[in-house]
Amino acid sequence: MTARKAGFATRSIHVGNEPDPSTGAVAPPIFATSTYRQKELGKTKGYDYSRAGNPTRARLEENLASLEGGVAARVFSSGMAAVSALSSLMNAGEHLVASDNLYGGVPRLFNQILANLGLKFTYTDTRDPHSVAKAIRKNTRFVYVETPTNPLMGLTDIAAVSEIAHKSGCQVVVDNTFMSPYFQQPLRLGADMVLHSTTKFLNGHSDGIGGVLVCSTVQQAERLAFVQKAVGAILSPFECWLVLRGVKTLSVRMRQHDQSGRKIADYLSHHRMVKKVFYPGLKTHPQYELACRQMSGFGALITFETGSLANAKKFLKRVRVCTLGESLGGVETLISHPATMTHVAIGEKGRKAIGLSDGMVRISVGIEDVEDLIDDLDQALAGV
Repeated sequence: MTARKAGFATRSIHVGNEPDPSTGAVAPPIFATSTYRQKELGKTKGYDYSRAGNPTRARLEENLASLEGGVAARVFSSGMAAVSALSSLMNAGEHLVASDNLYGGVPRLFNQILANLGLKFTYTDTRDPHSVAKAIRKNTRFVYVETPTNPLMGLTDIAAVSEIAHKSGCQVVVDNTFMSPYFQQPLRLGADMVLHSTTKFLNGHSDGIGGVLVCSTVQQAERLAFVQKAVGAILSPFECWLVLRGVKTLSVRMRQHDQSGRKIADYLSHHRMVKKVFYPGLKTHPQYELACRQMSGFGALITFETGSLANAKKFLKRVRVCTLGESLGGVETLISHPATMTHVAIGEKGRKAIGLSDGMVRISVGIEDVEDLIDDLDQALAGV
């Protein structure tokens, strides 16, 4: 099969998922092995030790590279391990420009660990390309953005920021976790690498942890393969198999996530108890036109304002179909409180700086019957 010519759903099902050549098994096997028999010194069948390489991992990396349109992909033990692997490409004294509204674990890694090793970080509003241009220095290595942002759904113009960064000789890395490659293709828009927490939509079933970096050049891929081997934060064969299984249904899942997400965002935007809704698919979103231009769908993530921490607590205590939990991208609808969950690490001052209030609730719309989800939200809001 020629991966570049096949459609997205076909590639998600078949690339890296070819039947096992030794048995014909349609589901590829899990190579749960730490080491491999060598015929003689220096002669292997391509693998010698599973930290350096594993057939199940190779299949997943081929699949994810195909979906994002990259030359190769490298998977890691978590999304944060992938961010750490990216950071290991920097040298002491080098600089990274990041969105000022990131998943809380990323600035925690940057500020409390990597800054101690001599790496430099600047946070800016990447919604404004001019702000990015001002933040770039002579020693800037990467511009790192999430788009949409977590949880306020701010968008970065990937093409505009990539053009600015490339003029200064630095690379752009886009966290595409929220949209998945089904709805957004950062490499086609000019980005140099794409990052995902595979835990989320790629896996889609809330049963595995992982991360991936998709590369646009062979040099990036070779360096990250070295990082996998040297650091050892690899994704296990079983976790790789889970993502391979999950990604087969990515296209149909994302269409349902998006369809239900739009309906729920519209419902919330008209509810008297909801103060504000953050969703790029609403025409009231300040970057709605950009969303239509660089994304082919609006996705499943919605944040809304209940008005206070007390209101948020009342609401979250009453949900029944929605599951209160800290994650997103599963087939089940997950609902969370960013101020005390995903963004507790940045502190009250940090949350205030990005406009994240204690009354905000984030929902990751699953693929249940949307009428049941709206009924659940309605009864929960009635108790606020």
